[in-house]
Amino acid sequence: MSDQQHYECVGVGVGPANLSLASLLHGCPGLPSLFLEKREDFSWHDGQQIPDATLQVSVFKDLVSLSDPTSPFSFLSYLKDKGRIYHFINAQFSAVPRQEFRNYLEWASRRNQNVVFGEEVVSVDFDDVFVLRTNRRTVTANNVSIGIGSRAWVPAAARDHLGPTQFHVSEFVPRSRDVAGKRVCVVGGGQSGAEAFLDLISRPSPERPRRVSWVSRRRNFYPIDDSPFTNDFYMPGYSDYFARLDQETRESFNREHVLTSDGISESTLREIYQRIYAERFIHGNTDLVSLYPNRNVIAVGASDNAWSLKLSNSNHPAVLGQVDADVVVWATGFRTTAPDFLAPIADRFEREGDEYRIDGDFAVKWDGPSNRSVFLQNAALGQRGLADKNLSLLAWRSQRIIDRLRCVRSDDPAPSFIEWSAKLSPDESVG
Repeated sequence: MSDQQHYECVGVGVGPANLSLASLLHGCPGLPSLFLEKREDFSWHDGQQIPDATLQVSVFKDLVSLSDPTSPFSFLSYLKDKGRIYHFINAQFSAVPRQEFRNYLEWASRRNQNVVFGEEVVSVDFDDVFVLRTNRRTVTANNVSIGIGSRAWVPAAARDHLGPTQFHVSEFVPRSRDVAGKRVCVVGGGQSGAEAFLDLISRPSPERPRRVSWVSRRRNFYPIDDSPFTNDFYMPGYSDYFARLDQETRESFNREHVLTSDGISESTLREIYQRIYAERFIHGNTDLVSLYPNRNVIAVGASDNAWSLKLSNSNHPAVLGQVDADVVVWATGFRTTAPDFLAPIADRFEREGDEYRIDGDFAVKWDGPSNRSVFLQNAALGQRGLADKNLSLLAWRSQRIIDRLRCVRSDDPAPSFIEWSAKLSPDESVG
């Protein structure tokens, strides 16, 4: 642990967002930094690192490359350092294995001496500078970056039943080992639910459940929209454009375009369909799979040492369905973790709905000095759109924060081919 007690920036939490910032700050002259993580070891969705799962974004969307392609913390540097760069090229992966990307993130955290594990920030106060008290010491900083990530979310109907046989998909790997011969229900129609479902129906016969049901409130099991023009939503220029829209328009956009972020990879859907085909028509296993899209789980109850899920169907509201299962996997997403350690100064921050209001540099608007900032990472979905929680803009957002610290502005990439903003006619222009 360093003897230094004052920093230009202290980061709270070491997930991909703050790890990106830490990587780009590493070696920056005049910008001493420290990043604190309460967990003893690095972790990134470790409980749902299902074999053969892959990323849904480009390999270039690592911690640093889209901001600084020469950085020693790039994914390419990781491959070179591990001596596997030729092997990775020869493997011709259509998408990066998620476990490999997780290992890359851990590698980046371990080679950065400004990242410290096993130290929890207990409170953040302000007295000309930010005062951070941890379970080990007190440090001060001119700026703070919050990147504590998100927490697993399940609907209210399930919360009293969580345990060994009813759990969130974030615990899938350790908790789904003993499901042979049982009835399993996966709830959630996004990529995580699809991966869990595929894993269960693909297991060797002695380890496979007797039946696997898949429930989704979406009207079908929809693919991610990963087309070129849709991906313009995940460019820096659109993030800035989105931030200038009114709140109602932003909320509507996030609802309408959720499949650009939370749809299922077409390769995963294809594997699922092919596996169902093989089991039903080739192997004669007609009872393995039950698919229930367009369903909402409205109640969960215990029944004969198992679980009974009551389902509603928006097309047939008068008819309720039911799925019985021995094990229930909730692939129902995550919600932003509340930064409770900000309590001493939280009343000084502006809010927008459930979020802290941020400015164009991702700093929380507050009544304190303009050269002292709390930056929010992955906590402004309503203000910055679906890309805020996505890996796509990690490096760009980190660079914008660093530019704020250095009082400069880096060049943004060339603008989108699409003209998002309406242009005023000559008669409407303001002189």
